[in-house]
Order: sequence, then C-alpha cells, then structure tokens
Amino acid sequence: MHFIGFAWGCVALLGLLALRVAPRFRDLAERASSLRFVQALVFVPLLLMTLQLLGLPLDAYRHHLARFYDQSVQSFGSWLWDWTKELLVTLAIAIPVVAALYAILRKNPRRWWLTFWLGSLPVIVFLVFISPLVIDPLFFRFEPLAARAPDLVTGIEQVTKSGGLEIPSERMFLMKASDKLKSVNAYVTGFGASKRIVVWDTALARMTTPQTLFVFGHEMGHYVLGHIFKTILFLWALLLVLLFATHLLTRRIFRESRRPFGIRDLSDWASLPLLLLVLAVASELALPIANAYSRGNEHAADVYGIEVIHDVVPDANRAAAEAFQVLGEINLADPSPSRLIRFWLYSHPPLAERLAFARTYDPWSRGEPPRYVRDRTVR
Repeated sequence: MHFIGFAWGCVALLGLLALRVAPRFRDLAERASSLRFVQALVFVPLLLMTLQLLGLPLDAYRHHLARFYDQSVQSFGSWLWDWTKELLVTLAIAIPVVAALYAILRKNPRRWWLTFWLGSLPVIVFLVFISPLVIDPLFFRFEPLAARAPDLVTGIEQVTKSGGLEIPSERMFLMKASDKLKSVNAYVTGFGASKRIVVWDTALARMTTPQTLFVFGHEMGHYVLGHIFKTILFLWALLLVLLFATHLLTRRIFRESRRPFGIRDLSDWASLPLLLLVLAVASELALPIANAYSRGNEHAADVYGIEVIHDVVPDANRAAAEAFQVLGEINLADPSPSRLIRFWLYSHPPLAERLAFARTYDPWSRGEPPRYVRDRTVR
C-alpha cells in the first residue's frame, strides 16, 4: 500500500501537469485579485483539495483494511470527518507556507532553496510545539495519565527516580485511542513546554503493569535522550539536501523546455505540482535514510527502557520481551520482514528483533556498566 500510494500520488501530479490543470487554477487566482496572498488563498486550496480528492479512494481503502484486519473500530462516517479535519489543518498550514515560498522564489530565484530552508526551521519547531496542544486533540481525547491509572503512579514514580529524572505528572497523558483503534501504542511528542509522554488506553487495557512500565520507560528514554530536538535538526538537514536537489532538477527542466506544462517560470503558482512531484520523489528516495536514523533512536530508547526499570520490575528483560510480544500480536507485526521492506519502510526495528534483544541484553551479569542509566542523581 505504501508503494501503491506513492505511485498513485506521482501519477496524480503528472496528470495535473499533463492536463495543465494548475495553469487554469492560476488564472482563476490571478483574476480574483492582484494581491499575491489572496491568490494563494484561491490557488492553494484548489490544488490541494484536488489532490486530496484524487487520493480519497486509496485512503478509504486503507481504512477498510484497518477495519478488516481488526486494527480499527472507527465508522466510515467518523473516519471521513477526521479526513476532512486533516485536510483543513493541511490547508491552514500550507497556504502561508506556499505563499512564503513563492515570495522567496520571486525575490531570490537562484538561492530560493537556501532562503526557504533557513526560514523553515522556526516553522518546523512551531508545528512540533503546537501539535500536542492544538492538532492532536482534534482527533483524540486526552486526560492525565494518573487520573485513569492511579495504580501505575507509584511504579512510574519509581521508574523516573531510577532514571534520575523528574517528569511532572502533568506531562503524562492517556489518549482515548479505543474510540477508534484496537492497536496499542505510546509515544513522546511536543517540544519545550508542550513536550509530553502519551500512552494509549488500549495499551493499558492489554498490558500488565510491568509491561506498561517498560513502555513508559521506552518513551521516557526518548524524553531523556532528547530525541525530538535531535530529530528536528536531522530532518532539517535532510530537507536542505531535498530542496537543493529540487532546485537542480527544476532548473534543468526549465532550461531544456520553454514554459513546460504551461508554467511560465518557477515563481509561477502553476509550478507547484512540479515542485511537489520532484520533492515527493526525492523524499521517497531519502526515506530509508530517515528511517535508519529513527531505528537508531528507537533502539536507544529500548536500551534505556530496560535499564530504567531494571531496579523497579523484578524481571525487566521478561517484561520488555512480553511487551514486544503483545505489541506484535495486537498490531499484526511481521516478525520477519524482508530486507527491502525493513530498509525502506521500518522506522522501528522489527518487533521480533527487539524481543530477542530484550531477552539477551544484560550488562549487569557481565559486570559491565549500563549504557544510559548509571546514577540516581536527579537531572
């Protein structure tokens, strides 16, 4: 489904270019107003809504598969409302970003990729910051973790003490995933004051306290090891490469063809499908790099999770291995994915690999120091 979706997205963009749909939308926008931002208010929704509607059948089929394989309990009507909200959020973000991009293209056509890249960092940080506060609550309900799982409070306090860290209880949340999903998960999100640890209520319902404490320890590892900030910087650096590659390819296209697909130049609104197509292909080719980086972070969090519960849970390795077993069974994880799929699509190590590591990681019996949790001083 991933590769089919990528191919279909490219076909849709190529179709819009071949049929010269974007120049028609550009003409409508320019007739509406001479003001560039007003033109963006007309052009961007027309183009993005067209692309979203072209992808709707495939999105609906993905939801059908999630229900068929017992990963979702969400009705089609509820799913369609979430799809609509996602489109509205995308438009709210895309309109000012695209308007800024084309303002840069008009003023600095030779170095637009560098200027846009420099300006993208505060936008990325802002979006990561507001996501748990503004965007995530549009799709799920959240409540303090301690309010729904008081039996875990003591264990969680012991785990945070074991890691020498104080995580305020107001930074720990329970997400009401069971309204829509049957799969289980937990994650760390946000930035600065919005940073938080989120555990799905499905995880609490299907896991024992020791297993849940390991999941919490894993997410705490992301928190302690600063993975969100590091990931922002990593993706920002990767974005520079993607933008520069896009600049080189589009410059060659315009050098070899005059007004390709009815596009006047790169600063023309109608060039947006071309930019999106080149970026989509470049991003897909860069996906294995991003996923390899993510797998490294996830493995580090696994190590931290085992270490931080070692003095709290009687058999930390067993709790971690059982947690991975539960995750694999409920989420229908492939225990032995092909090398290509693992290399290209896996942002986490395969669960069977993580389970085997959990069972064998034991520096204490070998007299070796743990990798991360070595003292108990509060940081």
